[in-house]
Amino acid sequence: MTQPTIAPYGSWKSPITSDLIVARSVALLQIALDGDGIYWIEQRPEEGGRNVIVRRTPDGQQQDVNRPPFNARTRVHEYGGGAFAVEGGTVYFSNFADQRLHRQDRGAAPQPLTPPIDLRYADGVIDRRRGRLIAVREDHTVAGREAVNTIASVDLEGDELGGTVLVGGNDFYSTPSLNLDGMRLAWLTWNHPHMPWDGNELWVAEFADDGSLRNATRVAGGGDESIFQPQWSPDGTLYFVSDRSGWWNLYRWRDGRSESLCEMAAEFGEPQWSFGRSTYAFESARYLLCTYRQRGVDRLARLDTELLTLETIDIPFSEISSLHATANQAVFIGGSATEPASVVRLDTATRRWEVLRRASDARVDAGYVSVPEPVEFPTEHGQTAFGFLYRPRNRDYVAPDGEKPPLLVKVHGGPTGATSPTLNLRIQYWTSRGFAVFDVNYGGSTGYGTAYRRRLNGQWGVVDVDDTVNGTRYLVERGEADSRRLAIDGGSAGGYTTLAVLTFRDLFNAGASHFGVSDLEALAKDTHKFESRYLDSMIGPYPERRDLYLARSPIHHTDRLAVPLILFQGLEDRVVPPNQAEMMFEAVKKKGLPCAYVPFEGEQHGFRKAENIKRSLDGELYFYSKVFGFELADRVEPVQIENL
Repeated sequence: MTQPTIAPYGSWKSPITSDLIVARSVALLQIALDGDGIYWIEQRPEEGGRNVIVRRTPDGQQQDVNRPPFNARTRVHEYGGGAFAVEGGTVYFSNFADQRLHRQDRGAAPQPLTPPIDLRYADGVIDRRRGRLIAVREDHTVAGREAVNTIASVDLEGDELGGTVLVGGNDFYSTPSLNLDGMRLAWLTWNHPHMPWDGNELWVAEFADDGSLRNATRVAGGGDESIFQPQWSPDGTLYFVSDRSGWWNLYRWRDGRSESLCEMAAEFGEPQWSFGRSTYAFESARYLLCTYRQRGVDRLARLDTELLTLETIDIPFSEISSLHATANQAVFIGGSATEPASVVRLDTATRRWEVLRRASDARVDAGYVSVPEPVEFPTEHGQTAFGFLYRPRNRDYVAPDGEKPPLLVKVHGGPTGATSPTLNLRIQYWTSRGFAVFDVNYGGSTGYGTAYRRRLNGQWGVVDVDDTVNGTRYLVERGEADSRRLAIDGGSAGGYTTLAVLTFRDLFNAGASHFGVSDLEALAKDTHKFESRYLDSMIGPYPERRDLYLARSPIHHTDRLAVPLILFQGLEDRVVPPNQAEMMFEAVKKKGLPCAYVPFEGEQHGFRKAENIKRSLDGELYFYSKVFGFELADRVEPVQIENL
């Protein structure tokens, strides 16, 4: 057996290249079931990030539904999701370029249903009785006015007006859900300044003979209760998830009252950053399949809705999303520490499962794969915070005696989000080259209960910074990393925490911000409707607490930043506009610090094109090689670094 080569951390040659990652990978989104057909969306970097609806036929064939240039992606709330619905083999989807709803019959070309005006649609459900689709509609037709969100119906044969409003008057709506006989509709709604995970309401109404709604009743929710995924069971009972107990647990509403089904210190729901999310589904009126999360790890279970007993199903997946079911099968997106996110089909009778589609076709030898270790660490005020540690791993290399690895700390976005232990080749890209990686779930992350999620309220830029710094120090003190080579990166809100840590704390030696926030005041003044009041709860009302916005904005305190920085930014980003990165770059360059700015034409919030994903990975590695002083095993395209 060949002995491993002795080489410094960071200089190891890895088979997990950026070309491998972008050429063999897709993002898997939204699942739908229709008869014997299974549908999902693949976001393909090699097609410029195009979202392709894929149909799997009963004989196992996989077919693309929407051919180029059609792109099944909605811009409602900018983050989208819930971009298609299917009934009887006919697919209805939102096309990204024009945001019009399209109908595509099997074997035919897509036909637009809505007019070419600035209306956007998401979360559609087919109303069979009335030949229409009921969806969340976002109206941008009046310039200078905040977008108007409603629940509207669209005629399936074409709708010249772009739909008829069924429910309106509030700031936001989501998750319209029809009962089986099509006579009742449930939905979620909320108003500024709340986000749906802060507080929202569940409503139910009946359909009148003319298709309008009547007798609307609030079932659950309020300013301090978050409701998730209302769904009707086959026997006509309304189920939903609520965090009224301090955890997102399952409930049902019948005979005019709500009852808890399975009270647990576990999360059966998720933050509604995008539409179309599903954490439970009905196998029958009696049996409900669900996924729940404890300490950052998901499990699949079966709930007996009569006996109220929960049986955990033994499958090797630690992250489960987009769960859907019929009488004999469950289909979901599942991943684990050694398997990438995949479309999985489970036979609910035999409990046998099969992978229908992997997010990555790349086969990587286990000798190059770092398996995450859950980490719990002490932080401020006697609290505990969480994360996952990935140690360097490459079967072909060992480091010289006594050398400790550089550590890359990754900060997830949201900030109300979470990281998971599912195999991610973008993390293995680093560990297989000799980096340790710490993926942190700071206070404010989901998956640890409502109180943990709300730790960030009023404290963004404080709690996330404290937890990131304390977790890193904990690992350094444990001997896991070289204290002289500590790097940090994050995207969006994670980019903000990255910049705040680098600016306000003296611990890290370099960092990378991917479309991150540098000026909180600018974000409060210039962002999309969904998040336009988010900072009220995360920092304080603006402009009343402008002092906090200025105090926590890295752009106003660049005199305290003293380490190299690289910034990556999409030039069509409406969530975090490019001027945020540009201002930060100019300020850091003026200070004489090594810095780089890499803008991407045609990218929005997050990078979807293969060449840009590759460029951001390789560019960040190149930057660290220069500032930390190690040789790269492979040649990558250089980044222009100012003040090097």
